[in-house]
Amino acid sequence: MEVVSLDGFVFDLDGTVYLGEKALPGAVDTIGHLRARAKRVLFVSNKPLQPRQAYAEKLARLGIPAGPDDVITSGYVLGYHLSRHFPDLAYYVLGEQALLDELRGHGLRIVGEFSDQDPKEVIRPEGVDAVVVAFDRTLDYRKLNTAYQALVQGARFFATNADKMCPMPGGGIPDAGATIAALEHITGRKLELLAGKPSRLIMDVALSRLDLPPERCLMVGDRLETDMFMGQQAGMKTAAVLSGASTRADVARMERPPDFVLENIGEIPRVLHDLL
Repeated sequence: MEVVSLDGFVFDLDGTVYLGEKALPGAVDTIGHLRARAKRVLFVSNKPLQPRQAYAEKLARLGIPAGPDDVITSGYVLGYHLSRHFPDLAYYVLGEQALLDELRGHGLRIVGEFSDQDPKEVIRPEGVDAVVVAFDRTLDYRKLNTAYQALVQGARFFATNADKMCPMPGGGIPDAGATIAALEHITGRKLELLAGKPSRLIMDVALSRLDLPPERCLMVGDRLETDMFMGQQAGMKTAAVLSGASTRADVARMERPPDFVLENIGEIPRVLHDLL
């Protein structure tokens, strides 16, 4: 059987390349090694908390040179998709300021808070056509109530990402998936559109940027239900790293395990030597 070389690499960020403000072991050297061999490298994050420029600047601070075009976020992909398919809707967003700015940057209309209404009562979300759920560390009862009322009145239901938790130094914190689950449970609705991993939307953007067939690309990440599933669905090779949200026991329970299981991305040059 012919061995297909790997020429494109898509890296998750949190729990894969860095954790908090520290690069994970081997990240700087591995990405430098791949670039020295003329491999194409992209970074993909489900977190819509910052613009792509900010993620690029963080990578550079950690010793990994990057520009905004090297980074794809769920917020960017959602804004790109909605501006092309639902440009005339008015959006109520459970998200932080960076996501609001991203969506407005795509020309989308954002509905503000209904601050004249009591959040402990039934809010009337007039003019809301769609609800966007994202990782939101400012989530409060007013936001949850407004989104609920809009959804039961028929608003569309979109999200940037569906991660249950975000890995942090010392553990993890609730992510957008927790909010989606709560809204699905209390409304009886199901999410209509997911922009981030494991949606094909974000991977289609990544593969288009790499300009390579998927079988010559490797998806590297720490989340089995998003990173690995998405890579497999796209026809890519997959490598799970145990430096973030998943353990070797988690991998052992998978019906379809990844092609490679690594302690961290520092093992890529050694384990995948024959494919580089």
